[in-house]
Parts: sequence; C-alpha cells; structure tokens
Amino acid sequence: MWKTSIVAVLLGTSLLAHAQQRPAQQVVQWQLQVMRDGQQIDAFEGTTTVGQARTDTHHKIVQHNVGCKDRPAGNIDLARTLTVSPLQADANEVTLSIEAQETFEEDTSQQTDTGCKLPPQPRQVSASHPGLKVPAGQWTSWTIVEKNPNLIYRVRASLANSAT
Repeated sequence: MWKTSIVAVLLGTSLLAHAQQRPAQQVVQWQLQVMRDGQQIDAFEGTTTVGQARTDTHHKIVQHNVGCKDRPAGNIDLARTLTVSPLQADANEVTLSIEAQETFEEDTSQQTDTGCKLPPQPRQVSASHPGLKVPAGQWTSWTIVEKNPNLIYRVRASLANSAT
C-alpha cells in the first residue's frame, strides 16, 4: 500500500514538473487598417493565440439613385471578411497568415445609352498571404489591388503582454 502511495506521489510530482516546463502559449495583438486610395476606410483588431485563427466580417450597405428619374435602387452589401492567424511570434517579429474576401464598388458610375444613371458595379476580390512578416510594433503594408482603386492593408502586430 505504501509503495503505491510513493509511486503515485512520484508520478504526480513528475507530471507537475513537466506541466510547469511547458511554455505558455504566445498571444499576439494585431491591428489591420484597410486603405483605399490613401484613405482609411475600415479597421480590424484582435488578440489571437499563435496557431489559432480569428475571422471577422464587416458589412457596409449602400444604395444609389439610378435611372433617368434618379430613384433609389436596391441595396448592395459591401462585405469584407478577414481571417488572421498568427503563425509565429517573438519579441522582434510576428508572422501572420491572412485570408481576405472583399466586395467593393468600382470608382466610376456608368450610364445607359440614353444617359440614365446606373449604379457602380460591385467587384469581388480574394487575397491570401501565407506568411506576412511584421516587425514587432511597426506597420507593414500589403497591396491587395494596385489601382482603380488602390487597396492596401496596413498591419501591425506584437506579442501581447501577459497581464492582458
């Protein structure tokens, strides 16, 4: 009986020591600004554990006046969905995987042959960055669309304080 107790104590002590040696999971604080033609149009932020993912969707419902009588047309949902996954992090650099789906409007409206207004056409873009390296606490830019419009994601990330 006492041999079983000693084995249990030794086994419990061994497991406790092993658990204490395991490093704490790293948590990354990140911010992402969506820039269109040099102007910030949206922002995302989060705190995500390395190896995990966070997905957020922002919606912007727009309506345009169309036709020769300039009447309101149906609504268009301009949705933006981002999935951010910290892959690696240390005090100097964070590596993020980013998946993006964007629906935005073209810059110019069109007209019918008779000169009546048509709404700007929605455009869908998907982008993926498998390993964006972000120097800790500094902004890094990733160009999604070169022109018409110019769409850039500005990203900043660092290890979160253990107190937060």
